[in-house]
Amino acid sequence: MGVELPATQYAKSGDVNIAYQVTGDGPFDLLFVPGFVTHLELGWSLPSFAPALERQSSFARLIRFDKRGTGMSDRVGGAPTLETRMDDVRAVMDAVGSRRAAFYGLSEGAAMSILFAATYPERTAALVVRSAFPRRMWAPDYPWGRTEEEYEREVERDLRIFGPREEALRATQAFGPFEAEEAQNFLDYLRYGSTPGSLEALHRMNKEIDVRHVLPAVRVPTLILHGSEDTMVPIEVANYMASRIPTARVAVVPGAGHLSFGAPALRVVTEIERFVTDVWAAGGWEEAEPERVLATILFTDIVGSTEKAVRLGDRAWRELLQRHHSLIRRELVRHRGAELDVAGDGFFARFDGPARAVRCARAITDGVRDLGLEVRAGLHTGECELIDGKVGGIAVHIGARVAKEAQPGEVLVSSTVRDLVAGSGLRFRERGSVELKGVPDEWRLYAVEESAQ
Repeated sequence: MGVELPATQYAKSGDVNIAYQVTGDGPFDLLFVPGFVTHLELGWSLPSFAPALERQSSFARLIRFDKRGTGMSDRVGGAPTLETRMDDVRAVMDAVGSRRAAFYGLSEGAAMSILFAATYPERTAALVVRSAFPRRMWAPDYPWGRTEEEYEREVERDLRIFGPREEALRATQAFGPFEAEEAQNFLDYLRYGSTPGSLEALHRMNKEIDVRHVLPAVRVPTLILHGSEDTMVPIEVANYMASRIPTARVAVVPGAGHLSFGAPALRVVTEIERFVTDVWAAGGWEEAEPERVLATILFTDIVGSTEKAVRLGDRAWRELLQRHHSLIRRELVRHRGAELDVAGDGFFARFDGPARAVRCARAITDGVRDLGLEVRAGLHTGECELIDGKVGGIAVHIGARVAKEAQPGEVLVSSTVRDLVAGSGLRFRERGSVELKGVPDEWRLYAVEESAQ
């Protein structure tokens, strides 16, 4: 083997250990974001996988990791959100000293890579996605997704991996053509990389993924790879994504399926090498301040503030307002939000993760009740212009308009926020479609349920 088997190391993400490996010493970093199930060390034992790993390590510093709950990373309850997975990636990048990397996201890993590239463009030099889908399930405006029945059949098929060995071997055939001996090794790879409970939780979370609204916010050079023999994701999905990502182009890889093995896998790597090397040569890793970024915007304001100020008098109202401000600032720190502006009794803040933003808003609306106050809160996730350290643009206006639609004590979010918190445990109640003043189109809004954690 051309590459010596690497040591597995661990990065701490919160209280979870994320297993990672680094191979190669190329001039730039290539970070692989896996789909489904992986096992860092067993991957090298598969003849269909190892040559592609060696090849990627020949032109870049290849960074690979096992998602939390899979492979050699810590097992966790349920399935992590895309937001949590982004935290894990940043923990791995920090551990290996990677300031900026080209991302290679496979299958479900593509959705997280797309979200990362839009949210952290300063850490993303280029984006490659393969066998990618921005949404898993069918919708009237997304006819390539799975129906409920189709999805349930896929879940049942994949869970047979943990059944009797002969039945499990038949289930692996959905992933690609293996020789008999390698099919045995691939089955072990999947079994050691997951458990029935964690795999089912992963499927349930993936079912809720929808990053379609994020696609136009990706501004880094993007290559969408699609296997000519991919029977799980049709080519129309690749073309759909390319039509919405301003910097994207599609390349079809002959002979490659949803997963690629042997010669097709090396053809995939050839496409990746050509693309990321061109980005490197064009200065794609040079320091550059992004002009736009994906962010979650939060607006809050006190309900009936004028009447309360008149009733309390200037001094008492000023003291109450200070306690209100202190409470909100504590919650912003706790949930990694950035205060952008305060106008009277209203706060304007941004977050790099929508679930954190929702939980912060919920904590604020709950906390101020102890002060005898009610606030309304509105959230929207969208592409924002960066202006002197602050954000502006249509996404900010939408966030402000959503907040105005909220009832006293309510946290109201746009459909974009709701779609991006899959797997978070947050629950929503549909409030219907509304026209937001000064904003085109109708917007579906959702109220966060009181018991959401």
